[in-house]
Amino acid sequence: MKNKALKLARVERELSQEALAQRVGVTRQTIGLIEAGKFNPSLRLCLDICHALGKTLDELFWEEEA
Repeated sequence: MKNKALKLARVERELSQEALAQRVGVTRQTIGLIEAGKFNPSLRLCLDICHALGKTLDELFWEEEA
C-alpha cells in the first residue's frame, strides 16, 4: 500500500526524496520505496521521518482499516 501521507507531507515541506533522506540518514531510494509501499521501515526510521516532517506516527504511518 502506497504511503501517500508521507509523500504529501514531504511535498508540503518542499523537500525532495534526496533532501528528506539526508535529514534522516538513509538513501533516496529508501524514501522512494517507503512512499511506494515496498519497504517497511523500522520504528526508529519512522520516528526520524516524523520529526523531520513535523508529523506524528499516526499522521504518516497509521493505516485506516477499510
